[in-house]
Amino acid sequence: MISSTLSNALNEQIGHELSAHNHYLAIAVYFANRSLDGWADFFFRQAEEERGHAMKILHFLLDNDVAPRIPEAAEAKPAFTDAVEAVASAVKAERTVTTQFEAMMAIAHQENDYRAVPLLQWFLNEQIEEEATMGKLLDLVQSGINLFQAQDYLPTPHAGGEAGAEAGA
Repeated sequence: MISSTLSNALNEQIGHELSAHNHYLAIAVYFANRSLDGWADFFFRQAEEERGHAMKILHFLLDNDVAPRIPEAAEAKPAFTDAVEAVASAVKAERTVTTQFEAMMAIAHQENDYRAVPLLQWFLNEQIEEEATMGKLLDLVQSGINLFQAQDYLPTPHAGGEAGAEAGA
């Protein structure tokens, strides 16, 4: 049985993931408005991945007889001053998410709530990749490279990404 403390944290995380979805949509729109379609597509995919994360948590709660709550998602920042600010906000957001999952893992261990450990470990592993990817993108935009040319260097979705993970959730 999932403890009430952890189920509350997981329900809150659904809201954080949906807020991240909105955040990545705002970044995608920033790039789309500048005809940087490769960058926009990358961040649109990131937005969908965040939505998939919310769904993964929601299904985990359902599978464990916990009623999910759909918290209100935070409104995304409407505009960014430049690409560096947009990508830096993604780096900051991913670091925040890592901290949130580390806190939930601590709760799971503290309360001997081992059913959630595989789910939380999956997310922590995902965060290693997300922080590394966003950090590399920040280095790229800070380098002064032409963003139109840099589109050729954007990461592609990883194999077995969220579409596959969500279907099995």
